[in-house]
Amino acid sequence: MALQILLNFLLAFLWAAMNDTLELPTLIMGYIMGMIAIYVIRNFLPGSFYMIRFYRIIKLIVVFIRELVIANITVMKIVLKPKIHVHPGFYAYPCELEEDWEVVLLSSLITLTPGTVVVAISDDYSKLYIHGVHLTDADEEIRGIKSSFENVIKEVGQP
Repeated sequence: MALQILLNFLLAFLWAAMNDTLELPTLIMGYIMGMIAIYVIRNFLPGSFYMIRFYRIIKLIVVFIRELVIANITVMKIVLKPKIHVHPGFYAYPCELEEDWEVVLLSSLITLTPGTVVVAISDDYSKLYIHGVHLTDADEEIRGIKSSFENVIKEVGQP
């Protein structure tokens, strides 16, 4: 992936040099032309086409922002009620991610989402211990995290 990005920047500057200008529109056009060229020769380069991973990263960011907004609204509803009825609790989340950075990313995203915090990770990284502010059904929370964060992180980690 890094080789493809570096090659794309090199092709962009080569395009700008051939057009005898270093203006931003010329560099952008060179980058786009370089991206097309790299896509054409992607079978001869190591790894998959780098824009696929870029798309997956953008997808993860969008999923996180969506979950962040939903969690903020949920916590706001809890806090603004005249009488607070919360059911805090702990639950063990079975993590299927294999790479260390994936587990760290998942636990960071869970912690950054209001209402949940990862308090511990098992030694073999197979379980995350999570505290939820309003825990009504642990299985539903686990399904929610798997369907949103974990699946998208798996996509980002694919080569």
